Amino acid sequence: MKKVFPDLASWAQWFGFVLTLFIAGCASKPAAPTVGGEADAASYQHEYRIGPGDNVIISVWRHPEVSLTVPVRPDGKITTPLVEDLTASGKTGTELARDIEKALAKYIQDPVVTVTITGFVGPYGEQIRVIGQAAKPQALAYREGMSVMDVVIAVGGLTEFAAGNKASIVRTIGGKQQKLAVRLNDLIRDGDLSANMPVRPGDILVIPESFF
Repeated sequence: MKKVFPDLASWAQWFGFVLTLFIAGCASKPAAPTVGGEADAASYQHEYRIGPGDNVIISVWRHPEVSLTVPVRPDGKITTPLVEDLTASGKTGTELARDIEKALAKYIQDPVVTVTITGFVGPYGEQIRVIGQAAKPQALAYREGMSVMDVVIAVGGLTEFAAGNKASIVRTIGGKQQKLAVRLNDLIRDGDLSANMPVRPGDILVIPESFF
């Protein structure tokens, strides 16, 4: 008599084959990158920009009389003997050097300028702001590779009233603000490094108060 249904061994063999294909397909599918995650950290590059409070060392080749160190004023501008009220804030050192060359060209033939930055305060829009239940809420200058752990250390940790696992980072992405959850208690108290994440210029770390 001809069998209508395959026997149990055939079913088991067929099911094992399908399961193998499914696992292989899942393994080959790339994980979706997350905002602020490892994929984001690997692709992110930051170029430092000058801010009020920084000092810039201006070196003019073969012209030591106009080479000097000047502070960036609160209005974001600098003044040198031959260049008055030149905007420095928001520019890279190279961009500022080219602007100074253009200004000096009125007095010096083919000036060659190098700008070195010290102080590293950065523009306000690129600072990391920490508000809420931090031991020392403040604004921090962004540093390359900076993470949530670095920020928490810089502000002296959390207060006893902090709801660390309810903290969040407010980040502007594509002109829109997004809120990213941060598990500070897991990171600080339990040493769970998976709760650590990179921060970006302009991030705001909000640490709410616990009511229990």
